[in-house]
Amino acid sequence: MNFVERIGLAALHRVDPETAHGLAMKALKAGLTATPGPVTSTRLKTSIAGLQLSNPLGLAAGFDKNAEALEPLVQSGFGFIEVGAATPRPQLGNPKPRLFRLTEDKAAINRFGFNNEGMEAIGARLSRRPKEGVIGLNLGANKDSADRPADFAKVLACCAKDLDFATVNVSSPNTEKLRDLQGKAALSGLLAGVIETRDTLTRRIPVFLKIAPDLELSELEDVAEVAMESGVDAVIATNTTLSRKGLKSRHAEEAGGLSGAPLFDRSTRILARLSKLTDSQIPLIGVGGVSSGAQAYAKICAGAGAVQLYTALVYGGLSMVPRIVRDLDDLLQRDGFTSVGEAVGSKREEWL
Repeated sequence: MNFVERIGLAALHRVDPETAHGLAMKALKAGLTATPGPVTSTRLKTSIAGLQLSNPLGLAAGFDKNAEALEPLVQSGFGFIEVGAATPRPQLGNPKPRLFRLTEDKAAINRFGFNNEGMEAIGARLSRRPKEGVIGLNLGANKDSADRPADFAKVLACCAKDLDFATVNVSSPNTEKLRDLQGKAALSGLLAGVIETRDTLTRRIPVFLKIAPDLELSELEDVAEVAMESGVDAVIATNTTLSRKGLKSRHAEEAGGLSGAPLFDRSTRILARLSKLTDSQIPLIGVGGVSSGAQAYAKICAGAGAVQLYTALVYGGLSMVPRIVRDLDDLLQRDGFTSVGEAVGSKREEWL
């Protein structure tokens, strides 16, 4: 992290977290952040669900909810980015304050509730996306929807022409009863509708499923079975957690989903279990607590073909992205791997 970025982060940490995020987005759009472009090597180039990535590090959904900073994010060193979540109709989300910085824990708690400008506005921005880069959209449902499963398919149909992948998000804890859609019957029905919509598109795009880290083993078994049977192209493990174990911050008991460093172990164990349950037959993307090349590497060795981060940027800034990617390359080389794929699941047993 250079001096300017360190000063900028210190200033942002002096204001309300949601205001700070808004200022960070403005800085991105104004071209005030470093944009190193693709960070890659023959070892780092990889593919997941048919997507060709310059490296396996992605930006998780939630950072750019409304697809406002596609160009600078694509040029920030990520191998892929995910924007959203988008819902059919615009919605304000939950009342403020709804984002809390847990500095002592290198974490955050949010209860945004899918605040976004809606699929039409987001789709319009995606239509002007940069040609380079791999860009996906997190699909959501309106809080007051009469048919939440149908909402996911509706957003996909609206925005798919400008996407490289789409993610079905049934794991946010901030929309009442949304996680109920992870139940076996409900999830099967929801995914069937999304896959049916995807199969009517003129261009087939991969559909991912994002799951919660708080699933019991039997629930995870159901998710694995449905994922294998439904035709989804990958599973993202995991979203935020409701657990508050071991936190030190005064904001620890705020309602919402916890992300950042405390989530790393929990999410990586879910990832490894899911890898074993699916017998590595479906690609996995590991997310939760990644802030270093070593942690990205650990997710890959636990079973992930690619990884994502978000909360770590609050504490490390965008300059951490190329550093993580280069450190990951060094670790792959150290252990004798000539590709990311060779390392996937190589140390899975350590997390079971």
